[in-house]
Amino acid sequence: MSQSTLGVDPLVLGRRIRFLRSRKQMSLDDLGAVVGRAASGISAIENGHRVPTLAQLSTLATVLGVSARDLLDPDPPTARDAAEIEWERFQRSHEYIASGLPQVRVSRTTPPEVLGALLGLVRELHRLRDERVATPEEARRANAALRLEQRAGGGYFPDLEVVARKLVELSGRDVGQPMGHRHLAEMTKRLGFTVVYADDCPTTTRSVLDLRGRRIYLPKLPDQVTGDHRSALLQAMAGYVLEHHEPSDYKAFLRQRVEANYLAAAVLMPEAEAVPCLTQAKAERRLSMEGFRDQFTVSFEMAAHRFVNLATRHLGIEVHFAKVHSGGVIHKVYENDGMLFPVDPLGAIEGQFVCRYWTGRTAFEAIGEADRYAQYTDTPAGTFWDTSHIKRAKDGVFSISVGCRFDDARYFEGRATRHRMRSGCPDPNCCQVPPPDLAEAWKDAAWPSARPHSSVLTAMPAGAFPGVDMTDVYEFLERHAN
Repeated sequence: MSQSTLGVDPLVLGRRIRFLRSRKQMSLDDLGAVVGRAASGISAIENGHRVPTLAQLSTLATVLGVSARDLLDPDPPTARDAAEIEWERFQRSHEYIASGLPQVRVSRTTPPEVLGALLGLVRELHRLRDERVATPEEARRANAALRLEQRAGGGYFPDLEVVARKLVELSGRDVGQPMGHRHLAEMTKRLGFTVVYADDCPTTTRSVLDLRGRRIYLPKLPDQVTGDHRSALLQAMAGYVLEHHEPSDYKAFLRQRVEANYLAAAVLMPEAEAVPCLTQAKAERRLSMEGFRDQFTVSFEMAAHRFVNLATRHLGIEVHFAKVHSGGVIHKVYENDGMLFPVDPLGAIEGQFVCRYWTGRTAFEAIGEADRYAQYTDTPAGTFWDTSHIKRAKDGVFSISVGCRFDDARYFEGRATRHRMRSGCPDPNCCQVPPPDLAEAWKDAAWPSARPHSSVLTAMPAGAFPGVDMTDVYEFLERHAN
C-alpha cells in the first residue's frame, strides 16, 4: 500500500479515524454530518480507499478530539487493527489480484482465530515464495546489486572505519604493532565476551556467538579459509558490534558478510596506519601487495582486499580485484577502473570464465605457489596492469589479482614486467570459441562430461543464515552452556 500525499498509509489513517469515532460512540452518519461528508465518503476514508484533504483532516481531528499529528501517527491504533491492515494489504497486492482468488472481507465481528489463520497462511505463502526465489539466480542478482553499491563508494565504508578505530582502541595495541591474539583477547574481554576454542564446533560454521553466555566459540584448528584465527574472531564479533539482525533476504545476508569481512580487515590493518604507509609507497613508486601484507602480518588476499578499500579514497587510484579458480571461474570480483569483466544476463560476474589471456588466468602457468606475477593486458577497454599471487585452499587453487589502468601502474613494484598479453574479450572469438581448425578436426567426435558445482540446480539453503545447520548450532550451544 503506497503512502498518501499526507505521508501516511491510507489504511492506517482510516483505522485511526474509525477507532477514534468508535471511542466517541459516533456513527458514520454522525461524523459525516459534522464534517460535511456522506456516510459512504467517511466509510471510504476509514477503509483506506480515499484520503481526506488537509482541511478535512483538520476538521476530523477537531471533531474527534485529537490533533492532526495524532491522526497521522504511522502506527495502527490496536493489534487487531494491525492484523486487519496486514490482511487488507495482502488482498490489494499484485500477487493476490493476479491469483484470481476472491476477496475475503474481514469485519469487526470476524473471530480473531479466523483472522489469525488467514494471516498465518499469508505468511507461510510469503516464506515459501522467498525460499523459492533464493535460487542461484536470485543470489547473483543480489550480489550484482551489492557490487554496484560498493563501486559507487569506491569500495570504502566510512562508518565501518569508525567502528574499526573504536575496536582497535579497545585492544590496547600500540601503534605500529601487529594486531596479535592477545590484543584481540583484550578487545573481546572489554566487550564482555570470552573466547572458547572447541573441537566440536558445527562443521557448517566458522564461529558461533553465544549472546546469552557471552562466549565466542572458534574451532581449535586455524581457520581453513585464512589459516588464521584472528579474522574468524573479528568476523564473529562483527555481527554483535554492527548490531546485525536476522537477514530478511539474500541481499541482506550478503551485505552482512561484506561488512564483517571489511571490519576484520580494517581492525587488522587500521586506516590511520595503512594510509600513511600506502601514501609513502605511492610517492616512492613502490606500492606492493606483498609489502602491505608483510607490514601487518596478514594474508595476501586480506591485504589485497584492504588495498581495494583504501586505494580510490586515499590514493586516487581506481582498481580492480579478482579471485579466480584454476579452472578459470571467477569467485570474487570488484572493479571501479573500467575493467570489462564478463557478466551474465543478470549482471553477475561471479561464476563466469575469465579471459584466458588475463593475469588471473595466465598466472597459474607462469609462477610457483608463493611467487608473484605481473602482466600488462591490452583489452578493448584499454591496457591494464595486474599483480597476481597463487593461493592453495581446501576447495582448490586460486589466483588473487589486483590491478589498475596502465597510467597508474607507475606507482607499483612490478611495473617493469615484460609480460604482456592481448585480450579481445568480450568478443567470443578471443578465447571462448575454439580455433576453427580444432573445431573442424573434432566436430562430432568429442563428448566431455562436465563437472558442475552442486549448487547449479539447487536453491540456496533456506533459513536466516544460508548454509548453516541451525540444529547443530543450537545443540552445540546447549552442550557448552551446561
